[in-house]
Amino acid sequence: MSVIAGIITEQDPDVAGLKEHVLRLIEACSHCPADDIRYWHSKKLVLGSRNQWITPESVNEILPRYDASLQLAIAADAILDNREQLFNKLHIPAEARHGMTDSELIMLAYTKWGQDSPKHLIGDFVFILWDEKRNEMFGARDLAGSRTLYYYHGPEAFAFCSLQSPLFALPYIPKHLNENWLAEFLAIPLSIDSSDAHSTVYRHIHQVPPGHSITLSEGRLTLNRYSTFIPKERIRLSSDQEYEEAFRDIFHSAVTSKLRTRKQVGATLSGGLDSGSVASFAARALQNQGKRLYTYSSVPVPSFEDWTAPNLAPNERSYIEDAVAHIGNIDSRYLDFEGRSPLTEVEDWLDILESPYKFFENSFWIKGIYEQASRQDIGILLTGARGNNSISWGSMASYCAYLLRRFALLRFYRQATLFSRQMRIRRSRLFPMLGRLAFPSAAQLPFFKSSDASAMPVAAMIHPDFAQRTDVYTRLRHKKAYLEEAHAGFQEEREQYFDDLAVFNLQGTSSAKLSARYGIWERDPTADVRVVRFCLSIPLEQFVKNGISRSLIRRSTAGYLPDQIRLNQRIRGVQAADWMHRIIPDWPLLLDEIGRLCRDPLVSSYLNVSAIRQSWETVRSMSPKPALAADPNVIFLMRCLIVSRFLRRFA
Repeated sequence: MSVIAGIITEQDPDVAGLKEHVLRLIEACSHCPADDIRYWHSKKLVLGSRNQWITPESVNEILPRYDASLQLAIAADAILDNREQLFNKLHIPAEARHGMTDSELIMLAYTKWGQDSPKHLIGDFVFILWDEKRNEMFGARDLAGSRTLYYYHGPEAFAFCSLQSPLFALPYIPKHLNENWLAEFLAIPLSIDSSDAHSTVYRHIHQVPPGHSITLSEGRLTLNRYSTFIPKERIRLSSDQEYEEAFRDIFHSAVTSKLRTRKQVGATLSGGLDSGSVASFAARALQNQGKRLYTYSSVPVPSFEDWTAPNLAPNERSYIEDAVAHIGNIDSRYLDFEGRSPLTEVEDWLDILESPYKFFENSFWIKGIYEQASRQDIGILLTGARGNNSISWGSMASYCAYLLRRFALLRFYRQATLFSRQMRIRRSRLFPMLGRLAFPSAAQLPFFKSSDASAMPVAAMIHPDFAQRTDVYTRLRHKKAYLEEAHAGFQEEREQYFDDLAVFNLQGTSSAKLSARYGIWERDPTADVRVVRFCLSIPLEQFVKNGISRSLIRRSTAGYLPDQIRLNQRIRGVQAADWMHRIIPDWPLLLDEIGRLCRDPLVSSYLNVSAIRQSWETVRSMSPKPALAADPNVIFLMRCLIVSRFLRRFA
């Protein structure tokens, strides 16, 4: 793992000055652990890397690297998963393969395929190459955006870094708020930051979006989307068993390719299908290597009293213990993070992310797991974060609604009847629910009427005047799904997810910055391009069969997961259901801070103070209790608090 930085300039031939500026960039990353810090320079270019050695080959890696025979220099933050494939494509002799670093492979790929080289790389990466022969810079970010690359392009120089804040160590980069980015952040009710994956919260700092390359030639900067997750061909096999075998082969390859580390391998583990499948395949593969898998599971504090619905499981420990016993070769840890809450972690998360954020509910346990894993010499932390849209996709309720919208009534009746038996819900109750899902505009009709008060939205965080000044809602017209409930087709909704740069930018950014802070590389086999393209290319009926949701993963993990997890359709785990319970001791402080932020002139120019006061008055009349974790007013106020703290820091 490397934090990379560099400066390219036509204006300043003073190499000593450039080295000093890059040194400032690297030193500004002081919270990132490093085994090695190095620099390389030419007449108008300085590259720097703050390196930590994760893979066995990286111990011998010299970054930045310069190859005189190729006349190429590289700074890279990369772990490649298709090394054997690249060795064969590049005709690398067998004796040269052992110990060859990933940065060397990227350089050789560039010499063969040029600017098409990222299309041939599978893994998590960002890199910057300097081509002396062409007097040109070229770089790229992986499809899932698992690493980050920020840059400034101005008259003085082109400067880049894995992190944003170090760029402000350079004297010519002003630290100004990007109001268009902030307006979208405040206007979008979802966890999405901004619809524009090129922009950041800082006006003069941009980022390379997921799946994009970047080129600087003769002072001209261009970005190009080099590939997507969407497959070009569909797969048709002759039986369900063949689909299951094909899935297992591809998923096994994806998981095992992500275990390459000179340290220990960890995994986040819940009681669900995605993390359980990742852990099961990983534990088997590690056993062949003589290693064990270390799992980390968040559980509620002992004093928590369950307030959730009967079909929800806020404490999945019993399911996790069943999985650990069934899988074997696992050392499990159950962490309750007593004394920590979303409120106690805000300042540290603002440091890590360098911007405001919305996913506060899970913030305390995500960071806590990284801290615990770091103390135990974990190099790779496996997750199944994107599994709901890849390996375990396939909601039977959504499929039945899809059939109903298409008026495929016979198929709808058969599948919905099977679904009712699986879920043990009478058809007289289930069919109206499916009707509401299929035809949401009919929700006000007596037959479909819903009494779900929690679905009522709270006002947007953005101040109406700020929204008007930035024209944010006009700019978001092309992203209606960010502002209102989306009703894309059953198949289209998943393809839209995997084609949405903003979604992957959000998820990749948090994991990359946690990696930089704790020296751990987060790896997600459920977002592996080979796995995703396979899942997108097979018939949708493989995911929804005989009334069973997520059918493919349930069938494919027979023997890998215990049946109480594999076949469970009625109980769903819910993470951090105790977040409000954790905040109760600080409830008066939270309410006091909300009251003060309404009187802050800086904050009130951006945030919807009228809506904040209304929600504040509402929750002040309530006694604090764990069930407020689902209250939209409390969620709204917590998000506003986080933004206000960021704005005060910025000022």
